[in-house]
Amino acid sequence: MLNNANSIADKRVALVVATLSSFLTPFMGSSINIALPSIGKEFLMNAVLLSWVATSYLLSAAMFLVPFVKVADIHGREKIFTYGILLYTLSCLLSAVSTSAITLICFRILQGIGSAMIFGTGVAILTSVFPVGERGKALGINVAAVYLGLSLGPFFGGFLTQNFGWRSIFLANVPLGVIIIVFVFWKLKEEWAEAKGEEFDFIGAIIYSLSLVAIIYGFSLLPAMSGAWLVLIGAFLLWTFVGWEIKAESPILDINLFRNNTIFAFSNLAALINYSATFAVSFLLSLYLQYVKGLSPQDTGLILVSQPVVMAIFSPFAGRLSDRVEPRIIASAGMALTVASLLLFTFLNEETALKFVVTSLILLGFGLALFSSPNTNAVMSSVESRFYGVASATLATMRLTGQMLSMGIAMLTFAIYIGKVPITPRYHSFFLTSIKIAFLIFSALCFGGIFASLARGKIHSMSRPENRCG
Repeated sequence: MLNNANSIADKRVALVVATLSSFLTPFMGSSINIALPSIGKEFLMNAVLLSWVATSYLLSAAMFLVPFVKVADIHGREKIFTYGILLYTLSCLLSAVSTSAITLICFRILQGIGSAMIFGTGVAILTSVFPVGERGKALGINVAAVYLGLSLGPFFGGFLTQNFGWRSIFLANVPLGVIIIVFVFWKLKEEWAEAKGEEFDFIGAIIYSLSLVAIIYGFSLLPAMSGAWLVLIGAFLLWTFVGWEIKAESPILDINLFRNNTIFAFSNLAALINYSATFAVSFLLSLYLQYVKGLSPQDTGLILVSQPVVMAIFSPFAGRLSDRVEPRIIASAGMALTVASLLLFTFLNEETALKFVVTSLILLGFGLALFSSPNTNAVMSSVESRFYGVASATLATMRLTGQMLSMGIAMLTFAIYIGKVPITPRYHSFFLTSIKIAFLIFSALCFGGIFASLARGKIHSMSRPENRCG
């Protein structure tokens, strides 16, 4: 009876800590999207440099996520999770006192590193304490926390920016970070280090990080030839990384999980496509609503909040449903709804009614809710417990890499159609063209993602450990 009580307590503690941390980082991300025009105005940033305020965070998080997860598996997930929260909170404070665009971007990079330590361990800790039959519900609650952060971010981000300036967004995150730190030190006592004693693959980590830097920085330089060469070099390094990891004794990313596990491979591919097609939506709409429609940061936040609110409401339902119905069916339906919503955004112009924007966002939110929780459940249920850390890291890597590519596509359209100039009324027509092209690309990506989601196969027949790959 005592062991059962301890087990229940462990589950509750893990769920609370993972849920709080899952709320914090998206809350910051969605808040900053609202503040970007104000930041750009203060530091006189052009459209491409302004996008680096968001992209630098995503790039550093993606670069360090896989390496830190391996470090966590070797030295302890709770330890790395704690360091991540500490670094994230400190970087929020430093970002609030930035004196230039460059210092802000540098502190955002630090923030991304802290987020990588959090992302790579939170879901893995959660999956370690919840069995298969309860995991969908727990992951649904966790995803709902992500979308709650996304929901409150635009509203409070707009309110804080309009009334106290953009720096107040970073300052508001400091006490939230401190609360999580206190809770971790007070309640989270158990440690998970299922790869203890293994060597860390430094060469693989360096190749992987350099490949991402080359690809994303290359995107920002396109259509110049230097940008094209960097993208090609990044792709070559990524190919080299895969070859290295296949031969490595202790790889930071187990490529065999992709080669031998169809559900794992296609679920991660679907996640990569989904985030590549949807993450930049709030970034583009924030600029559209403030620059083209002339809305205040607060009003912009109230409109953008419609998407994540719907996601937060329906994610737990979708998670529970995926414990009984095949995740690929639910997730694929969500992906199809997402395609429809992205196509609607291609009709944006200076005369578009705000009701149209809100309706399209609600449809997008419902589609993403149906996709995210079932897809996460499929990934984590397709591997043995000793691969939970790797699976969590891989899924988080797909998410961050997808988000990064999404911003890369937005940066590319800006570079081609606007150039390195501020978004003023003189350039509104070019800005509208760039976002229409971006939404067309996102729609095509997401349409392909439907087939990746359907191709994953059945998951419930693998609920028994002996049927899972690893």
